[in-house]
Amino acid sequence: TGHSPQVKAFVTQDIPFYHNLEMKHLPGADPELVLLSLRYEELERIPLSDMTREEINQLVQELGFYRKETPDAPVPEEFQFAPAKSLPILLPPQAPTADGKTPPKHDKEEHPDL
Repeated sequence: TGHSPQVKAFVTQDIPFYHNLEMKHLPGADPELVLLSLRYEELERIPLSDMTREEINQLVQELGFYRKETPDAPVPEEFQFAPAKSLPILLPPQAPTADGKTPPKHDKEEHPDL
């Protein structure tokens, strides 16, 4: 499958401007935007093949990716972890509590054979 020229233009010309947006090229695969949490868990896949370059740019900006002035421009502190607006959702509900209790699954007594 040939990639649409629109997607290709976005990949080659626009991606360098976006902070934390990386292109992994899979030969023969349709381009998809895969959203990962901070823990690199897959949240969502958005197929890009039918979208125009303009639509893709709009999409990644709506998702909260920070677009730099130039590919080498420094990223402001508050955008270092952009798309930051998805962060609250990404925080795992089972995060260990501050008092340092370890979750039961790490209990060595229960699994002597592991």
